[in-house]
Amino acid sequence: MYESSGKDLLRLLTCGSVDDGKSTLIGRLLYDTGAVYDDQLEAIARATQAGSQTPNLAILTDGLKAEREQGITIDVAYKYFTTERRKFILADAPGHVQYTRNMVTAASNASLAIVLIDARHGVTEQTRRHTLLCALLKLPHLVVAVNKMDFVDYSQARFEEIVADFTDLGLPARFHDTAFLPISALHGDTIVHNSPANLPWYQGPPLLEYLETLPLTSDDDLLRARLPVQGVVRPQTPAHPDYRGYTGRVASGVFKVGDRVTVYPSGLASTLTRIHTHTQELAAAHPQESVSVCLADELDISRGDLLVGSGPAPVVSAMPTATLFWLAEQPLAVGGSYLLQHHSRRVPCRVVGITARYDIATLAEHPAESLALNDIGQVRLQLAEPLAYDPYPVNRALGAAILIDPRTLATVAGVLLLPPEAEA
Repeated sequence: MYESSGKDLLRLLTCGSVDDGKSTLIGRLLYDTGAVYDDQLEAIARATQAGSQTPNLAILTDGLKAEREQGITIDVAYKYFTTERRKFILADAPGHVQYTRNMVTAASNASLAIVLIDARHGVTEQTRRHTLLCALLKLPHLVVAVNKMDFVDYSQARFEEIVADFTDLGLPARFHDTAFLPISALHGDTIVHNSPANLPWYQGPPLLEYLETLPLTSDDDLLRARLPVQGVVRPQTPAHPDYRGYTGRVASGVFKVGDRVTVYPSGLASTLTRIHTHTQELAAAHPQESVSVCLADELDISRGDLLVGSGPAPVVSAMPTATLFWLAEQPLAVGGSYLLQHHSRRVPCRVVGITARYDIATLAEHPAESLALNDIGQVRLQLAEPLAYDPYPVNRALGAAILIDPRTLATVAGVLLLPPEAEA
């Protein structure tokens, strides 16, 4: 994660069962880090019951009236805050099972998930479901926040029981690292500061400190240098009569001046001679940086092509297998025609087979002839032309795509492209 401000960026989401305190947790983080505007403070004061010592912080994320009336979060609420160490984009995912698609949307760009567990109820089916979805989407970092510890008298035994139940499911093994924290979002225990009065037995860092200091250097794939071309720039000014630049956002890896790069799907190769933004020249371009690059040779390159530098060659296939998150009301059926959008490349395709449908609670596979709203399955696609990509399990940045309805241009599915061996 590279930011021009000098601070790196952590994208995270909260998830868990309904009423586990996700909105209150986010509100507490925003409130205690000073990321709340004066009018929001006034709204909190109005929403807080008279005489209460604990402000109603959930109002900071439950912005829709219908959601507040039902006591749930329906849409994905994004909040932004910064500390001296790091910048954050935080998504609050809905807890109801029928909003699985919203949770998938929130998780698709996140690096860390905070799974909340109500200390009174322990691990639930929705806990397993959301954790498995985060594992399927290959989020590297997991925080299990056992919330509402105040309702169980801050019991260490109850916390350890929940940690054991969660661990026995084998879920931590699906992530690069997992942390367990006892918290009370309502009272602020172990959120920004530790709470020696209520939780003297907890010796780990508070949640904010953990989020600020978690190493992120391994999150970006620095091995596979990939730059999807979004446009070709030819200003033809007197100062630069022969300038030809290829613009895009680095999906993964590092590009350096002097690197040998290959263009896909053509397979043509050249040397990278220049990297720059609209304000400065760069010696190297890192993941998530938007740049323009120049090559030593005049090649036929256009929007949708892929510049590949260091690392293994990408997969090139017109018949990929993919994990599909179906997001549309109309069910997916074999034979349907769609547009596959992979970064800046859009390719007509058909769904030629459904290999399996996953049980969201267990990820067990079942035969299926169609996929309904919120279903997750494995499908075979037939593309109108070969696509260059990295499988999602090895490179999240270049293994994700979406399916678009060619008639309405609505997004109907999230796509995780799988390794070639999955295509057999």
